[in-house]
Amino acid sequence: MIQRRTIGIVGIGNVGKAAAYALFNQRLASEIILNDLDHKRAEGEAMDLMHGQMLVGNVTARAGDYADMADAQLIVISAGASQKSPDETRLELLERNVRIFEQIVAQLDEHAPNAMLVVATNPVDVLTYVTQELSERPDERIIGTGTLLDTARFRALLGRHYGVDPRSVHAYILGEHGDSEVPIWSNATIGNQRIKEGPISGIDFDEAAMQQLFENARDAAYQIIERKGHTDTAIGVVIARIVRAVIEDQRSVLPMSVRANGAYGIDDVCLSLPAVVGRHGIAGRVTPKLSAAEHEGLQASATVLKESREGVTV
Repeated sequence: MIQRRTIGIVGIGNVGKAAAYALFNQRLASEIILNDLDHKRAEGEAMDLMHGQMLVGNVTARAGDYADMADAQLIVISAGASQKSPDETRLELLERNVRIFEQIVAQLDEHAPNAMLVVATNPVDVLTYVTQELSERPDERIIGTGTLLDTARFRALLGRHYGVDPRSVHAYILGEHGDSEVPIWSNATIGNQRIKEGPISGIDFDEAAMQQLFENARDAAYQIIERKGHTDTAIGVVIARIVRAVIEDQRSVLPMSVRANGAYGIDDVCLSLPAVVGRHGIAGRVTPKLSAAEHEGLQASATVLKESREGVTV
């Protein structure tokens, strides 16, 4: 059975462009539809991608409006205001972006009600919650990129520290995609050995070094923005990873921004928890046992996110 895969991207700024390139280069869609307020920009990006078609294969990219996304299986939302400076936190973007999302979600509910939505705009956890509140589709079909990027950074740094392939590192950052996120050391492993119980490759667990490594992962966006003005490449690859899990029904366990629904005593908030991701969205949850400090940190992160949306009308 031949199945046509149509992926939409709303917002063709730096992140949307990087996501389109990753999807195109990995051949994850039959058709990629680019939607932006600046239609000419969307057209230009689509044209640029199509010039690589001979080298990639028969993947079509084109600019389109919301009605053109009617048959999309998945739509990435990367539209919104960007960080003004390295000192601006993700949560400070909230008020400006909520108003933008009200318009986007209304259009998507009208023209593409069956598509799964992946939110990539910051502050991603709050905007995932806002999207779930605004949309008529089930919460399980609206997820945020969450801390998958933070986790990727975390594992890359751990792999470099221990001299192993980051794909052999199993460690999560959970909670907010931002300053209150929580590294989960209690069940972090390399080759099925707990990192805290080292040594691994002759390297002992050094708490101070590991704390610095986590902070480097947590603060990476600020460091990158200071140097190049924005982040885009890695989040584009992250979006492609999520799309692959959905369209191939992989049921991969990924740290996604989802509605907590009582997990770890947390409710009425979206934040990153290990979730089973497949063709219908969130197909299940995994709730690893946490240390008391990690549990407390996750609850504190939820409080930060709840407080950040106080006063915002949805």
